[in-house]
Amino acid sequence: MTQPPCPRAWRVLASLLGLTAVALGAIAAHALADPQARAAVERASTYQLIHAVVLWLATLCTGWAARCARWALLAGMLLFCGAIYAKYLLSFTQAVALAPAGGTLLMVGWLLLAFSRLREQN
Repeated sequence: MTQPPCPRAWRVLASLLGLTAVALGAIAAHALADPQARAAVERASTYQLIHAVVLWLATLCTGWAARCARWALLAGMLLFCGAIYAKYLLSFTQAVALAPAGGTLLMVGWLLLAFSRLREQN
């Protein structure tokens, strides 16, 4: 199997996203008094952590679908999780309008990963 271009950069990025997910989860658990804010930030950090691992693993896949999947997962995390963080940690309430687009991109990323694996099997 041929290595995709720049897998090291993607792996470093995915690892940093995992790190920030853990840090933001800790902030939610220990520094947020509002139960709704705590739950929302914890959920966003969980989604970010899961997708950071998937992004890291996606570096093992090759082809155009895998490359597109990595970009979709990255953009989805930034929009979905970022919108929640912006609302509850920065009081930027309008940011939540971006969350549906981010969630859609996360789903597209998963779909592209499945397509990538199907193409590698053939």
